[in-house]
Amino acid sequence: MKPIWIVDDDQSIRFVLEKALLREDLPTRSFTNPREVLAALESAGEDDGPQILVSDIRMPGGSGLDLLEKVKEKLPGLPVIIMTAFSDLDSAVSAFQGGAFEYLPKPFDLPKAVELIRRAVEESQREEVAEERMAAAPEMLGQAPAMQDVFRAIGRLSQSMVTVMITGESGSGKELVARALHKHSPRANGPFVAINTAAIPKDLLESELFGHERGAFTGAQTMRRGRFEQAEGGTLFLDEIGDMPFDLQTRLLRVLSDGHFYRVGGHNAVKANVRVIAATHQDMEQRVKEGGFREDLFHRLNVIRLRLPALRERREDVFMLTRHFLQQSAKQLGVEPKRISDTALQQLSNFGFPGNVRQLENICHWLTVMAPAQVIEPKDLPPEVLGMIPESGKSLASVDKTESVRADAAVSADKAPSVHAPEFAAPAVAGLPQDWETGLEAEALALLANGRSDVWDVLTRRFESKLIQTALANTRGRRIEAAQKLGIGRNTITRKIQELNLE
Repeated sequence: MKPIWIVDDDQSIRFVLEKALLREDLPTRSFTNPREVLAALESAGEDDGPQILVSDIRMPGGSGLDLLEKVKEKLPGLPVIIMTAFSDLDSAVSAFQGGAFEYLPKPFDLPKAVELIRRAVEESQREEVAEERMAAAPEMLGQAPAMQDVFRAIGRLSQSMVTVMITGESGSGKELVARALHKHSPRANGPFVAINTAAIPKDLLESELFGHERGAFTGAQTMRRGRFEQAEGGTLFLDEIGDMPFDLQTRLLRVLSDGHFYRVGGHNAVKANVRVIAATHQDMEQRVKEGGFREDLFHRLNVIRLRLPALRERREDVFMLTRHFLQQSAKQLGVEPKRISDTALQQLSNFGFPGNVRQLENICHWLTVMAPAQVIEPKDLPPEVLGMIPESGKSLASVDKTESVRADAAVSADKAPSVHAPEFAAPAVAGLPQDWETGLEAEALALLANGRSDVWDVLTRRFESKLIQTALANTRGRRIEAAQKLGIGRNTITRKIQELNLE
């Protein structure tokens, strides 16, 4: 892992942060002024640069804000945390306009500082993985006439900054189209920021989109930039826009109309230099007619509409996509890629794919794990393809229970087809049901087979909520004791209680 660079003329600050981060197995490199940092950046190779930059705002020989500007020119994706005294908060606010990840007020609580830095590291690593995947994988695949129409539309829009609405069923690849529109636009060098408006609770969505000021609500201990600010100079992808709460639609309309917005609890307008691409699987005209979506916002978003075909409308692409996903799954698992016979491929192409391309990808992953031979035959295909579990998701009495991974639990969880995964024996834990991991697996498989793109968030929230509620019940509501028993910090449990609405 690349080191965290610390820039501060105060030796005691550098020493304290170095020791705290090393205890967390986070390597560091320290500097006393911005000149040293810029010199080190010039001489650093691709693997020698910083993972995160933590910089003081006022130092002899240069300003942290000037350093931020110069670093962002060279490494636009690098998360930068600005340290500042409380008297310098006005200066820190301006740092966000320059792209700072967060600011850290002095004197700071050391555990909070470490937690903030670790959050920045996780964000940086997620971005690196996403960039690697985007670079390694083909942008989009499709030879069907319907997909060629989509490609032509992307080409026509390549030099345009116009707002686009992408429609299509869940799992059909709307985010891939949005990324392609961004990649081939004049904003390609800027960030691409995606948010699923249906996956975030209503009371958190406003802060996620527009950010918040310090003290705007309980738990808002620092200012936070929203997705609009994170996407500055680039593209903001609003997935499942049809599910956006009505009152937030008004705020979004205002941003699209005049190009400015206010953070939650803020009084100063922030300029939004962002291209918006929206996507939905819903009939938006019907949503407008029913009063669930503002007509004026719909027309603002619906400047250009791209309809993405369902996989059943482009069956000729199943052959190419299957071979691609089998190669991809084998690479991820570190095994030899499996081949699929023509008869198995033909049977797979006749499947209805209610979960579209995402479901085909899941099936290929399942086949890579579960198919017994290197060549996949029709008998090796998963039950839902063979007709043992119909596309409605309701299990038949004839399904062999030994071949099903708790299909009944998967179906009742989300009324979705079940995609099987290998069973692994879990060690017995005294007092715990033996099948809780199997139940979790079934829940995850049901959501995946249904084409959901927020499985991690859904199940993680449920898991964390249950874990914290159980610990609080055990300690009669004493948070610090509950945190100690769970092995997490008191700040972490307080933040999680707020995020999960457990107050």
